[in-house]
Amino acid sequence: LGLQKDMRKAVELYTKAAELGSIDALFSLGDAYFNGHGVQEDVTKATTFFTKAAMQGHVVSRYNLGCDEGQKGNHGRAVRHWIISAKMGYEKSVQNIKRAFMAGLATKEQYAQALKGYQ
Repeated sequence: LGLQKDMRKAVELYTKAAELGSIDALFSLGDAYFNGHGVQEDVTKATTFFTKAAMQGHVVSRYNLGCDEGQKGNHGRAVRHWIISAKMGYEKSVQNIKRAFMAGLATKEQYAQALKGYQ
């Protein structure tokens, strides 16, 4: 559209929308802080926003929490987050649980639970 992106303004508006109860705004704030778009990169703040959104049913936020836990080496927590998001219909979570299973980091039962919940 020819409009220049102003991520600082976007973060300001996301913050207002989140205060008004927007789950998508919470996710967008988490994404902004995770990637340093319009704000100083801050993974801790990103995780806080993703957690708030996930607790209200935001599937990609739940997936992202699983990825964060996996990177920290908390594979059990990662798999639990991915099972929840797989049951919400998020295919990438099923793929990650499959990878975890193949690497010996998730059980056959967890993988089966994710597949069953995804369908």
